[in-house]
This record gives sequence, structure tokens and C-alpha cells, in this order.
Amino acid sequence: MLAGRLVQGAVLVKTVFVLNGPNLNLLGTREPAVYGAHTLADVGQMCAAACARHGLALRFHQSNHEGVLLDWIHEAGRLHAAGDLAGVVLNAGAYTHTSIALADAIKGTGVTLVELHISNVFARESFRHHSYLSAVARAVMCGFGVQGYGLAIDALAQMQAAA
Repeated sequence: MLAGRLVQGAVLVKTVFVLNGPNLNLLGTREPAVYGAHTLADVGQMCAAACARHGLALRFHQSNHEGVLLDWIHEAGRLHAAGDLAGVVLNAGAYTHTSIALADAIKGTGVTLVELHISNVFARESFRHHSYLSAVARAVMCGFGVQGYGLAIDALAQMQAAA
């Protein structure tokens, strides 16, 4: 660790935040027909492997509390301002459809964010069709199951390479 930056050899290692909202701690047991049999720990391992493929550091978190998610987005924003963030993958769960505060935090920090949903929210209940986050996200991914997390990390790495 040098001056707050993770350095590997002489190359700055950027960080990806993967943030998971309410009820995602129940993956593997909650509605497996919708969300699959993988646990949140399995998802964390998939994300670690995807980050390792791209030489990225991973911060993987889950909270059922909106304020905690906001704090992590603010932290990611500080890394973004320092040039140390590759981006954020956010599965906000139900907060996707209710949280103006999360949208404001994303917009206010300027982080590159991929909004992620395990299921295809457009094939589900109509209240899931609206997202407060989509307008401030760089991309939206849904319906790929938990494999979507790795795809989102791959996309962030490609965006970094193109920048």
C-alpha cells in the first residue's frame, strides 16, 4: 500500500466495488427458481476470479441498510476522485425501485457504475420495471443470473482499458 494506492510492481491496481443490497444475503435459499442456488459467498468468489483476470482489486459488500450502501458509494467516490477506482457493480435489490438517495450518491460521486439484477426484472412484477438508478448508471445488466456479476466486472475492465 503506497499513499492509499494498491500497487503491484510499478502498476497501480484499481479497485472494483461490488455492492449488494437487501436480501441478497439470502441467495441460495430465497426463491431459487428466480435467483438460483448460488450463495452470496459463491458470488464473491466469482467476482474475485473476474477481478483477478483483469488485475483488479475487489471490495465485495452486502448490506440490508440503505445508509451503509450510501457510505460505500461515497467511499468508492473518494477512490474515483483519486483515480484508483475501476468502477462499481451495484445490485441494489429492492432499493433499485425506491431509493432516490442511492441515485443521488451515484450522480454526486461520479463513479462509473453498472446496475445489476440477477433476474430479468422486466419479466417480473410491474413495480420492478422502474429503476431510480438506471438514469445515473453507465450500464444496466439483468437476467444473466449470478454470472452477470463477472460480465459486469469484465465490462468495467473494458471501459478502463478504453479510457
